[in-house]
Amino acid sequence: MTRADLDKQPADVRRMFDAVAQRYDLTNDVLSLGQDRRWRKDVIDAVDPKPGERVLDLAAGTGTSSQPFADRGAVVVPCDFSLGMLTVGKKAKPALPFTAGDGTRLPFADASFDAVTISFGLRNIVDPSAGLRELLRVTRPGGRLVVCEFSHPTWAPFRTVYVEYLMKALPPIARAVSSSPDAYVYLAESIRAWPDQPGLAALIAQAGWQQPEWRNLSGGIVALHRATA
Repeated sequence: MTRADLDKQPADVRRMFDAVAQRYDLTNDVLSLGQDRRWRKDVIDAVDPKPGERVLDLAAGTGTSSQPFADRGAVVVPCDFSLGMLTVGKKAKPALPFTAGDGTRLPFADASFDAVTISFGLRNIVDPSAGLRELLRVTRPGGRLVVCEFSHPTWAPFRTVYVEYLMKALPPIARAVSSSPDAYVYLAESIRAWPDQPGLAALIAQAGWQQPEWRNLSGGIVALHRATA
């Protein structure tokens, strides 16, 4: 698959996520060997939501990443472009205000949120830089950004093993547990093509965010980037 293949039209990507929505959380749990639960906790700790704060959870999918914000007393808005994901999420978590929205044209006013976060979704926005600028637009001055995204393992031998897992082991596992396994071939390719930790920090800075920094999780399989508006 070439880079051009990854630059899918938004409608194609939306249909892909609609197709995997029904078993999305289960599949992620299996493919990450349960580590996605710890990564979600790391995101919550990094955002550090206070009661009453408004938090935007972009690419929220079925709302699994959003519920912990509500549990801490924040006013969280789960937003996603996949109606399939939102439908599944609303059935499971009817109290959350699920909102349909394109990451490059968010349906929110300027400075609407105290914190914005996106987990494993920035690379699926058709223009990630535009998405980062939109997130900045809807964040109040001094507000926080937290991006949790797949990255590049820091230890070279492990990085080789990881890439082998992505490209060879992930599709067969996905076929066993996912409602749309072919989508995970695209996801594996998108992870491999994604910038490394300094590269993503540079994109965040170029979008206008201040003092981007990151922390590696699981040896760099995932990186948690933070910045302020």
